[in-house]
Amino acid sequence: MTLLRSTEASIPVLQAELARARHALNVLLGMPHGRLGPLLKGKKGIPVPPAGIAVGIPADLLRRRPDIRQAEMQAASESALVGVEQSQLYPHFSLLGSIGFLSGDTGSSNLGKLFDINSLAYSAGPSFSWPILNYGRLRNKVRIQDARLQEALINYHNRVLEAAREVKDGLTGFIHGKRQVILLGQGVKAAKQSLSLANAQYRDGAVDYQRVLDTQRALLVTQDQWVQARSNTAVSLIASYKALGGGWEIRQGHAFIPAPVKEKMEQRTNWGNLLEDKGRKKTDALVKSK
Repeated sequence: MTLLRSTEASIPVLQAELARARHALNVLLGMPHGRLGPLLKGKKGIPVPPAGIAVGIPADLLRRRPDIRQAEMQAASESALVGVEQSQLYPHFSLLGSIGFLSGDTGSSNLGKLFDINSLAYSAGPSFSWPILNYGRLRNKVRIQDARLQEALINYHNRVLEAAREVKDGLTGFIHGKRQVILLGQGVKAAKQSLSLANAQYRDGAVDYQRVLDTQRALLVTQDQWVQARSNTAVSLIASYKALGGGWEIRQGHAFIPAPVKEKMEQRTNWGNLLEDKGRKKTDALVKSK
């Protein structure tokens, strides 16, 4: 009875974890609670991972990650700002000019000669500036911006290393998890055979019922480990897809901004052609190139 109740006591814990996972999915999908049920219909077992996965060229796959692309663009932006700050150290030449009309009869409020060709007036001339007295301050601004560039480059380098680590961790967990599932599956079969043998011996009076209980407990533990290993393998595969920048495939052929959201935005503001599906076209081109 103790074994039965302790086993039943683990069910509410699993149900609470399932409810929390559903709540997290609701937040992730931007859906109110209670509307997730239709999306989860169908098979409810643990997903069976494929025999192998194609990772392609790691360098190309890692560039799909938004965090790496953001770090790359940030470094490019800081590099351009270094040039902007350095340009302040050099002389600036510019050409200024103005054109207009002058009239001498404005006092009598007679502006009839305002637009005569003889009333045309213009001026032009060059302009030169060189803030040489602020040279030290400008040089320090260049140094500050160069330090920001170095920080962005280090951040980009670290993000690439972190992404590579996440890919390796996911693939390692997937490969070794599959081996663990096979071994634990064999252990479950052996535990079932041991239970059948223990039941037969108990019926023949060769052993007491404690032996049967111990065998059932061992089977339960092995089955729990087997299910956990299958779950961890599936999670490792999902982590690998995530680390490789997966997720862009589901938007292939669909608008980047949903039609209802786009309609509401256009009702509030004139967006012109900024809401066109340029991102989807780029994604489709990327898929075709692969």
